[in-house]
Parts: sequence; C-alpha cells; structure tokens
Amino acid sequence: MIKIEKAQRDNISKIADFQFSMAFETESLQLNYEVLKAGVEAVFNDSSKGEYFVAELDNEIIGVLLITKEWSDWRNKQVYWIQSVYVLPEHRGKGIYTLMYNHIKNIVLNSIHIAGVRLYVDKRNTVAQKVYSVSGMTNEHYELFEWMKD
Repeated sequence: MIKIEKAQRDNISKIADFQFSMAFETESLQLNYEVLKAGVEAVFNDSSKGEYFVAELDNEIIGVLLITKEWSDWRNKQVYWIQSVYVLPEHRGKGIYTLMYNHIKNIVLNSIHIAGVRLYVDKRNTVAQKVYSVSGMTNEHYELFEWMKD
C-alpha cells in the first residue's frame, strides 16, 4: 500500500537524488549536486521555505513533491504551490502523483487558511500537463513569466 506523508530529515539525500534526476529529465539541466542538497536541507532547517511530502511503497520512497506557500491578499489566505514533483520512472502511470495531489488537496480542503493549489510546469512537458489535467487542475487563468539570474 502506498503511503503519502510529510518527508523526514533522513530523506534529504533521496529527495536530492530525485530532484537531480528530475532536472536532467525535464530540462536537460545538470545541477550542482552539493548546492541542490543544501537547498533541500534548507527546507528542513526553515519550514517557512516549504514542506516536502513523499510517497512510500514498502518503506521505499517512490515519489516526492515540495509545497511552498504564497500569500494571496485577494483571498486573505495562503495558496499552496506544488513544486519539484518526481516519481521514479518504474512507478509512473500508476497514479502516484494523483495520490500525492489528493493528499495535499485534502489538507487544503480541511483548512480555513489555505485557498487552493497551484503549480507550474515546463510548457514542453506535455506528459505532466496531461497528468495535472486528469487530476482536476486547469491552466485557464494565468501564464507564468520569469527572470532568473544565473
């Protein structure tokens, strides 16, 4: 049975491994692993940066996502952003993301302080876009613009 739960500090290396793989698979980025691992650890050192959730099967992590929080003055509530989603290749197409998403959605539904859930996806990642659509998410309101320094 697959369990979705809040990640623990001893999951840092596994999460960093997943994020390293995800960056390469989705954007052909070869991340600096030490910087990445320090970034993952920073979330555990300061919960205002976010929270990781993991999907486990037989005590093995098979998926991960990161929740970060945005303040919405329009709603006077937080909005959860799903980021850094990764499911091991051999477990894709089995509804793992949907289980993780539903776990987060239930947190939102049971809180008066959270307005909803958002995420961004690389526009070339059509497989992920289909998964998010099937989960009930839409892309009808916003386009994402960014500027990132190197």
